[in-house]
Amino acid sequence: MRFAHTNIVSTKWKELVNFYIQTFNCMIVPPIRNQSGEWLEKGTGLKNAKLQGVHLLLPGYGEKGPTLEIYQYEEIEHNDAVPPNKRGYGHIAFEVRNVYETLATLQENGGSAYGEVTIKDIEGVGELTFIYAKDPEGNLIELQSWK
Repeated sequence: MRFAHTNIVSTKWKELVNFYIQTFNCMIVPPIRNQSGEWLEKGTGLKNAKLQGVHLLLPGYGEKGPTLEIYQYEEIEHNDAVPPNKRGYGHIAFEVRNVYETLATLQENGGSAYGEVTIKDIEGVGELTFIYAKDPEGNLIELQSWK
């Protein structure tokens, strides 16, 4: 058994894909998905399901690593912004070389800070520098660095 992917449902999938490529050096794993049909309806439980999107190879794991799947359904149900303490999936995290520099890149690419950069010594583990941020569609991302 192995972890395969995490999915983000997007309202502008191509723009969100570009954000993750430019900010985190993710790479597209062909092919571009353009899916519909009875098989998709049955598997997702959604009537008339149609979607487009792509898988992005996450950095740090090589060509066979896990992916971030960014899809846009033809019909999307919108929801309110989700705070970090909301039940369910909360955020994705990237371990980065420099939190401040990555946060600046994230903001230049259309993302935003959610919290403040914080440094904490975790006894027996090391020094953690982290912040919660948002991608351009409001999905939470943790940026973290350990010393």
